[in-house]
Amino acid sequence: MRSTALFLMSLLAGVSLTPALAAGAIKAAPPGVSVAQIVEKHVAARGGVKAWHAVQTLATSGKIDAGTGDSVTRSTTIARQGAGASARRAERAAAEAAAKETAERQVQLPFRLEMKRPSKSRLEIDFAGKTAVQVYDGQQGWKLRPYLNRDDVEPFTAEEAKSEAAKADLEPPLVDYGAKGSQVALEGVEPVDGHDAYKLKLTLRNGDAQHIWIDSKSFLDVKVEGLPRRMDGKMRAVWINQRDFRSVHGVMVPYLYETANEGNPRTHKMVIEAVEVNRTLDDARFAKPQVLVAVTPPAAAPAAPAP
Repeated sequence: MRSTALFLMSLLAGVSLTPALAAGAIKAAPPGVSVAQIVEKHVAARGGVKAWHAVQTLATSGKIDAGTGDSVTRSTTIARQGAGASARRAERAAAEAAAKETAERQVQLPFRLEMKRPSKSRLEIDFAGKTAVQVYDGQQGWKLRPYLNRDDVEPFTAEEAKSEAAKADLEPPLVDYGAKGSQVALEGVEPVDGHDAYKLKLTLRNGDAQHIWIDSKSFLDVKVEGLPRRMDGKMRAVWINQRDFRSVHGVMVPYLYETANEGNPRTHKMVIEAVEVNRTLDDARFAKPQVLVAVTPPAAAPAAPAP
């Protein structure tokens, strides 16, 4: 699920919402606490290995709320503009501000994510009246990005394919991590949302590494490290806080994600509205997307003159 948040948040670069999530000071883990114990309790908290193995497909939908600004502040600005000005100018300012407020209030990106074993995924995002699509069939992937005025289906770059292959697992990354050739190390304890969390370093078979924070009480993965993002010419760290875990078909799934970027004082939120487990998904859903070309019907022949 972490790939969902990262892909969607990448569309909102530069959109400001709330103050960024601050990282806390790290401290040593309590004596006697082992990585094996933490991972075992975490997997159990997420529903257990057996429950996750029973999940063959996972369909998720929701929205990213990208609205900004304060209605009260805008109303105050309108009143100040109207005082001492002509009624027409005040009316025009109010109309422009109302249009802007409506546009901002409607900046929500509905999305639909479908995942199927082994390693198949399809992500659709509605943006500016168009639908962006990202598909991965387990070996290769394609993307359609009409919001960038690109109407052709593009193959994944080598880096994108490598990244998707590394994160295409349907279950959380610590489930069966050993069987996948990954390794886990305990680096210490850091506060996340006001609670102590174990900071783990997960190193994948291909050498890529990711940090995961496990709450010391619930043992849920309340924070994960995302793929670095280039901002202002530099690669910046990305973190995703995961909240509002709910049980769906015996497994625990976060319904709220909040993403923060290093060097950016704002965060982005993604709200999950629906999760379906084991819905029937045809493999054709994960094949190369087809672009429908609109065909203009021929003009009707002119009517014959009346006799």
